Amino acid sequence: MTNDRVILHSDMNSFYASVEMMLDPSLKGKAVAVCGATEERHGIVLAKSELAKKAGVKTGMVNWEAKQRCPELILVPPQYDQYLKYSKLAHQIYYRYTDLVEPFGMDECWLDMTGSSAYGTGMEIAQKIRTACREELGLTVSIGVSFNKIFAKLGSDMKKPDAVTQITKEDFREKVWPLAASELIYVGLATEAKLASRGIHTVGELAAVPPEILRSWFGVNGLKLWAYANGTDKSRVMHKDFVSPVKSIGHGITCTADLENEEEVFRVLLELAQDVGHRLRVHELAAQGVQVFVRGNDLLGGQFQCKLPFKTQLPSEIASAGFRIFKERYRWGTNVRAVCIRAIDLVPQSDTEQLSIFVDTARRDRRARLEDAIEELRDRFGKRAITYATLLGDLKMPDDGRHSVKMPGLMYQ
Repeated sequence: MTNDRVILHSDMNSFYASVEMMLDPSLKGKAVAVCGATEERHGIVLAKSELAKKAGVKTGMVNWEAKQRCPELILVPPQYDQYLKYSKLAHQIYYRYTDLVEPFGMDECWLDMTGSSAYGTGMEIAQKIRTACREELGLTVSIGVSFNKIFAKLGSDMKKPDAVTQITKEDFREKVWPLAASELIYVGLATEAKLASRGIHTVGELAAVPPEILRSWFGVNGLKLWAYANGTDKSRVMHKDFVSPVKSIGHGITCTADLENEEEVFRVLLELAQDVGHRLRVHELAAQGVQVFVRGNDLLGGQFQCKLPFKTQLPSEIASAGFRIFKERYRWGTNVRAVCIRAIDLVPQSDTEQLSIFVDTARRDRRARLEDAIEELRDRFGKRAITYATLLGDLKMPDDGRHSVKMPGLMYQ
C-alpha cells in the first residue's frame, strides 16, 4: 500500500455501554444495556455490552423484551455528556498522528494517514491508537486499515472488539466481495430489498452489475454503490476543524395522552425546548428561526415556522416563538397527539449581530445569565435538578429519563 492512500476507520466498541462500565467498575464483566426509561417497561435499548449482545439483546429492543432475553441484564440510563467527553478524548489521541480526522457519529472516525510514515505504517499507527485508547481511556476500539474510506469502515466491522483489520487492493475481492450487500455503508433496508429482488445479495454481485444499470435503478446513488463495491471510491477525509453545517436542532415527542388546550401545548413545547437549548450550547450555535410540527390524534400533521428578531439559545425564547406560531396557525379540529420544536437558520453563537432598539437587551442578558446558572446546576446535579415551575405536574410525556416530569423547580420572570 506504499503508493496508495492510507485510511483508518476507528470504531469505539459498544461505546455507551463501555463508558458506563468504565465509570462504574462494578458493571464490568456483566451484561449491561443503556436504555431510556430504565424504570419503565416501554423504554428501549440504546446500546449494549458484548455479553448482552451474545445473550440476544439488540439495539432498539424494548426493555421488557431485553430482560426476557437476558434476565441478568443491568439497565442503566444514558449519560450523553460523558459520552461526548470520552469521544473528544479519543479524538485527541487521533490528532497525535493526523489532523485529517472526520467523525462519523460520536463513536466512529475516519483518519487519513497518507504521508504519516514517520509514525509507522497504517497498521502500526492503528495498533498505537488501539493501545492508547485502552490504556489511557479504559475503552477499546476496532480499527480498519485500507486504501479508501468505505473499505476502512468494513475492516473495523470485521473483528470486534479490540482488533485491527487491514484490507488491501490485492485482497479486497477475497475479503469484501463475499460479504452481504447490506454490510456496505449506505445500503439500507430499502436498497437491500431492491437489490435482493433482482438477485443481488453480496457485495461481489453488486460490483458485477454494470454501473449504468445501477444508475437506472437508484439514480446517481447507484453509481456511488458501484464505486463502493469495486473499491474505486475516492472521497476524502475531512480536516478535524471542518464543521459540516448543522441545519437544525430539534426535539419531539408523542404524548401519552392528547393535549387538549393551549396551556398543555405550551408546557410540552417548553419542556422540549430545554433539550434544544442545551444542544445549541453544546454545538456553540444559536437559532435565527423556530419551526414547529404538530400532529393531531387523527394522525394528520402540520408544520409552521417563523423568523426571530434576534439569534438565541434560550429555551424560553425558543418555546415562546414556537407557541406563538402554533396559536396563529393550528386549528383545533382535533386534539394534539405529537409535537416537535426545532431551532432553524443556525449561526455560530459567537457571531455579532445588530439588535433591534425594541429588544430589551438588559432583560435578555439577565435571562442568559440565569440559563447559564441552570446549565451549571444540571451539569453538577443532573438534568432533573432544576426546572421551570410551570412544568410541575403531569406533562402527558413519557418519563424516559430525558424529561423533567413532576420535579421541583424554579420559576423566573
